[in-house]
Amino acid sequence: MKLENLPKTKEMKSKKIVGRGPGSGMGKNATHGEKGQKSRSGVSISAWFQGGQSPLYRRLPKRGFNNKRFETKFATINLSDLNAYFNDGDIVTPEILKERGIIKKQLSGIKVLANGKLEKKLTVKAQRFSTKAVSAIETAGGKTEVI
Repeated sequence: MKLENLPKTKEMKSKKIVGRGPGSGMGKNATHGEKGQKSRSGVSISAWFQGGQSPLYRRLPKRGFNNKRFETKFATINLSDLNAYFNDGDIVTPEILKERGIIKKQLSGIKVLANGKLEKKLTVKAQRFSTKAVSAIETAGGKTEVI
């Protein structure tokens, strides 16, 4: 077997020579077609280039940013609910509230609000309390504990 008889591979293939006159078959425009931006030298056409029109990222309106996605949401419970579902001297915790079906989800925690009247002496454990709720629980003779 001789080297000149081997089948030609990609590495052995000769480079295409362009722009050497009409006899070569690739003369005149040197495989660049006719006229237009892509036929010129020194033109880099990237994937996001839109041919001179205003690009998409400049056409779309710029809107502001807010932190709503990152807010902490609390499950709320009112004093009237505590008054209805618990007896005198009970301890109220987020686990008990969820277990009894008073709240569906704990989310980032539980916040006790001062809607309604509390007439029972309760020990309430929660992540947050409104100031009016704290005073209402303490005037009824109960305690508040922040978890």
